[in-house]
Amino acid sequence: MGKPVPSPDYAFVQYHGQAASSTLHQNLTAMWAAISADTGGRVTATVHAENGKVAGGDPTALRMLIAGEIQFYTLMGGILGTVVPVAEVQQVPFAFASAEQAHKAIDGPLGAMLGAEMAAKGMHLFPQGGFDNGMRQIASVTRAVATPDDLAGMKIRVPAGQLIFDTFKAFGAEPIVIPAYQLYDGLASGRVTSQENPLAVLEGFKLYELVKYVSMTNHMWSGFNLMAHLPTWQRLPHEIKGVIERRVVAHVRRQRMDQTVQNTSLRQDLARRGLMFNEVDQGAFRARLGEIYSTWREKLGMRCWSLLEAEVGTLR
Repeated sequence: MGKPVPSPDYAFVQYHGQAASSTLHQNLTAMWAAISADTGGRVTATVHAENGKVAGGDPTALRMLIAGEIQFYTLMGGILGTVVPVAEVQQVPFAFASAEQAHKAIDGPLGAMLGAEMAAKGMHLFPQGGFDNGMRQIASVTRAVATPDDLAGMKIRVPAGQLIFDTFKAFGAEPIVIPAYQLYDGLASGRVTSQENPLAVLEGFKLYELVKYVSMTNHMWSGFNLMAHLPTWQRLPHEIKGVIERRVVAHVRRQRMDQTVQNTSLRQDLARRGLMFNEVDQGAFRARLGEIYSTWREKLGMRCWSLLEAEVGTLR
């Protein structure tokens, strides 16, 4: 008989909201396997795609993290903003020109400020721990979107988060909050006729079976902030923290590259499957956002807004 496998000193639960086929799930799984190997089995984690399908989706999982019911979690800034308001800065519309520009911002002073705000709410944000989702595009069952007027009255699924909700209201759409794991059913039932996400989400949740038009609006960047339950993190030995931090940085970098490749290649793949793509001039959309920018500049605070504009230029 072989030697019994020793029990780990630390057994964690990691949630995320994406599909099991996603680059996020694949890299989180690989990351925790590497951490287990590096620590000689002292640390293990089970990774749950789609938040384990917990009722309520991301907001529920966020509450579980803060309560310590799960120890690690990834979440986009807009939803995180329901608890840490300045995190909404990651979803400012037409701020980031590319995913790479967003990565630079969240890896720098802007990300450091968010980390300090999150610590005050019981969460540890990993420096350089922002996994990528990509630039968000509008995919619709009924019609293409070329101008803001095309969004008038459109029932569009949005994630929880006030800024993304306000943005689509400003365009005349009817935003409806639906958890990611219910996206397919929301479109299939007609509860919504469109959704906005990076192309990889169309693939991961099989939304390509339902939508017909994809409008390349690039209206927001989105990514997934890797967080730990702060008291759990604080109790870990220094050497364990060091291993986790090193592996986080390495696997975030790998996942960002994987996601970029997937989002880029999927346009051709989805077009071959019959989806119709159109380019979008952002000027008309930006012209509708003056009030959004002024309102959210005040809500986020001048320090936060200044750190954003230091990365992306003046937003008017």
